[in-house]
Order: sequence, then C-alpha cells, then structure tokens
Amino acid sequence: MLHYEITIWNWIIFLILITIMLIIDLGVFNKKSHEIKIKEALIWSAVWIAVALLFNLGIYIFIDKIKAIEFFTAYIVEKSLSVDNLFVFVMLFSYFNVDVKYQHKVLFWGIIGAIGMRAVLIFAGIALLNTFNWIIYVFGIFLIYTGIKMVFQKEHVPHPEKNPLVKIFKKIFPVTDQTYNGKFFVKLNNAGTFATPLFIALLVIEFSDLIFAVDSIPAVLAISKDSFIVFTSNIFAILGLRALYFAIAGIVKYFYYLKYGLSIILVFIGSKMILNEFYDHLIGNLASLAIILSVLTISIIASLIFPESKKNKLNN
Repeated sequence: MLHYEITIWNWIIFLILITIMLIIDLGVFNKKSHEIKIKEALIWSAVWIAVALLFNLGIYIFIDKIKAIEFFTAYIVEKSLSVDNLFVFVMLFSYFNVDVKYQHKVLFWGIIGAIGMRAVLIFAGIALLNTFNWIIYVFGIFLIYTGIKMVFQKEHVPHPEKNPLVKIFKKIFPVTDQTYNGKFFVKLNNAGTFATPLFIALLVIEFSDLIFAVDSIPAVLAISKDSFIVFTSNIFAILGLRALYFAIAGIVKYFYYLKYGLSIILVFIGSKMILNEFYDHLIGNLASLAIILSVLTISIIASLIFPESKKNKLNN
C-alpha cells in the first residue's frame, strides 16, 4: 500500500465530524438537563463507538492499513484506561451532591476542556520525542513504574477540599453553596457574581483528567508518534466517556481485576517502548493489539467469575 501523508483536509474532516457530533449531543438530545437512563447511555455509547470504528475504517481505506491498526490499538488502550477514571467521577459527584440531571452538563464541558489540555500534552510529547530521542526511555520507564504502582495502590479517593486548583480559585472568586438549577455562575442581587458547586465540580474533574492524561498519553505515544493518529484516537475515546459513565458507573466497582489487567498493559507498553529502540519492531502492531485485547478480556472475565466478595471469602 502506498504511503499516504496526513493533510490539512484530514484534520478538517475530523474536526467537522466531532463538531457535528457534539452539537447533536448537547444541542439536540441533551438541550434540557435530565437524568441519563441506562438505555439512553448504552445507545450513546454504541453511537460513539460506531463513529470511532467508522473513522478507523476510513483511515484503513483512505490512508494506511498500519495507521488504522495504530488508531484502533491506541483507542482501545485509552478507552480501557478511561474506565479506571469513572470511579473518580462517581466520588466527585457524590461529594458535591450534584443532581443526576446536571451530571451530563458537567461531564460535557469537562471533556471539552480536556480536549484542549490533551492537545497541548500530545503535541508537546511528540515534539519532545522528535527532538530528544532519549525521552522515549523516560516514557517507557514511567509507564512501567505506573503499571507496577497501580497493583499496590489503594482505591483512589479524591479530596476536593485539598485540591490546589480549588483553593486558588476560592481565594480569587466567591463561591456559593447552592446549585441554582444547574448554573455554573450566578449573580446574587448586589453581592456580585458567584461560582456554584457545579463549577467547582467541573474544576476538579478537569484537574483529575489532567493527572489521568499524564499517565495515559505516554502509553498512546508508545503505540504511535503520528500526531493525527494519537490525537484522534484519544479524543474519540474520551468523547464517549460521558455516555460510558452513565452506562457503567454503577457497576465499574465490580471489575475488580481490571486494574491488574491495566497494570500489565502499562508495563507491557512501557517495555515495548524501550525494547523496540534496541530491537527494531521486535513487537509488531498486530501482536501488541492481540496482547492488549487478550489481557483486557481475561481481566473482565475473571472479575465476573471471581468477584471481590468471593475472593475475600477464599482468603478468609
């Protein structure tokens, strides 16, 4: 297959597609704040996954078969790592007592902000890799360390009151303790404009996504250094995260062995990143995809067959 250079038109098509999807999502189906039921969440999850796969098919047909494999692998990795972040969202919404009908709005604008942050991190990461080749070893070691740490790390419980971003914001901007019908800001008589707890929740979600991206983006950069592939796969994965949250937020805690699977994947990707520098293409794209999918499948099946409650009984 002939080598195809990514052009400005590829970027334009992607941006137009994403813009249309976001307008349909927020401007049509979610124009009014309402509680997202599981059926609606599953439908939207399927829609976002279908759009991502169609885009992937477009890359396969019109760009390059290898690029298509890279996109799919990066998408799977980012999507899998995102599941681990859903529990943090559950904790944050509980802490701020965010009404379920306003949660979609917070997640929507949170992900819009995440797109901008990830664009900066992705292009900065690629620039570093292209300028300083030794950075690839730093990324590889970091992924291996993160994967090992994940096994021993206790369940992450966010403490928004200790968040540095929230502390700084509260010092420069007044905050009310009421939600005021899902508004981020409200003007109170002659007292001026106040931020609501909903906006503070948005700030903390943005901050948590930034921390999460520091772990996930090096993993995707280990799969591809093509800015178009890395950025588009990353964005498709996080854009479907809102619907995925409402679909599996209540059951994500039961995927007990998922974190061990993600740990193995991060260690594998980090090792591949380093080894491929010494032995060119030692682990190919298809082999990587097969290993990642196998690990995820085994960890999910193990969680269903041996839930945590059974595991605890066996240990006792």
